[in-house]
Amino acid sequence: MSYGVSAALQEAIYQRLRSDAALGALIGAGVYDALPDGPVPETYVSLGPEDVRDRSDADGAGALHRFTVSVISEARGFAAAKSVAGAVGDALLNGELALGRGRLVGLWFERASARRSGRAGQVRRIDLRFRARVEDN
Repeated sequence: MSYGVSAALQEAIYQRLRSDAALGALIGAGVYDALPDGPVPETYVSLGPEDVRDRSDADGAGALHRFTVSVISEARGFAAAKSVAGAVGDALLNGELALGRGRLVGLWFERASARRSGRAGQVRRIDLRFRARVEDN
C-alpha cells in the first residue's frame, strides 16, 4: 500500500475546487481544508474525512481513497446548498486533477447525504462522498 499519494490527492482536490469558476461564482473563496479563525461565509465547502485501502498489485503500489467534501450553509432551504454541491461534483468529475505525486487512475461520485443540523435545524449540510483510485509511481 502507499499512503504517500494522499497529500498530493488532497492538494489537487483543494486546488481544483478553489480554481473552479462556477463554484467560485457561488461561494467565492469559501473552500477550506481547515476553517479560518473568525467568521465564515454563509455557505462554504470543507474537505472532510478520508478512508484509504490498499489497492497495490503486481505493477506497483496503489490505494483507493474514499473522501468526503461537505457543503455547509446557513442559507434558508436546501436550494443554495444543493447548487453548491452540484458545482463541487462538476468541478471534481469534469476535469483533470494534477497530482504532485503519483497518478490518478479514476475518480467517481459514490453518494451524498443532506441534513439539517445546528440549533433549530438552521444549518444545512450536504456530505458528498467520492472515491479515487491512485497509483504511486
